[in-house]
Amino acid sequence: MDNLFGKFLDTYLDAWRSSSLPQLRDLISKDYKAREIADGDIIDFGFEESIQGWEQGFNFAKENNAEWELKEISTIPLRVNETLVIISATMILHGKTLNTAHLFFQTFKKDTYDGWKLIRSYIEAGIPLDNIKRLHLN
Repeated sequence: MDNLFGKFLDTYLDAWRSSSLPQLRDLISKDYKAREIADGDIIDFGFEESIQGWEQGFNFAKENNAEWELKEISTIPLRVNETLVIISATMILHGKTLNTAHLFFQTFKKDTYDGWKLIRSYIEAGIPLDNIKRLHLN
């Protein structure tokens, strides 16, 4: 992994863990596109809807004193300035980890002006945590 991308990814994950919407917003491209699968429903959305979703999640975390549990499963260079990161995300609520997690396939692209930005996501929501723990990539 490129050292500069590694530093960027640490910043991105720190913003997520601290539920910092202003910090995270700066790391997402205005041209962001995403697809989420939740209970079999397909939801496509862009930057503004993404920010609204992050805001709801971050508010929930703050109101319930929850902690984000994020695990970087794999980092895959796609092109010279494009990297895919697979992340599992769940919450610790009242000292207990939730039984489900979301699996994020997030593509970041290096912009010549702003550095790295999140440009695309594919999200599988509500995956049983035991299934994610058994996940192995070769």
